[in-house]
Amino acid sequence: MGLRLFVGNLSFNTDENVLREAFGAHGAITDVTIITDRETGRSRGFGFVTMADANGAKAAQQAMDGAQINGRALRVNEAEERGARGGGGGGGGGGGDRKRW
Repeated sequence: MGLRLFVGNLSFNTDENVLREAFGAHGAITDVTIITDRETGRSRGFGFVTMADANGAKAAQQAMDGAQINGRALRVNEAEERGARGGGGGGGGGGGDRKRW
């Protein structure tokens, strides 16, 4: 089991301290991140908790999957490694010699 857990279905009111406290009851935590929207800064409703060891990660996943925090039942899974990401897509262009009507 990996040490990084995906935590989904978060209330927009849940902050990193709440997750640290809840997951910390099951083992030592090295990092907590809630993903936010770039433009608004508002939570996107999911985040990641990194546990210090595999036993803590397993215990936290079993205990916290379905647990209620701020009125929402959490979804907790082992985080998948992120694959290589390509660059941003191109966004159209001037059209060169295309006729415009």
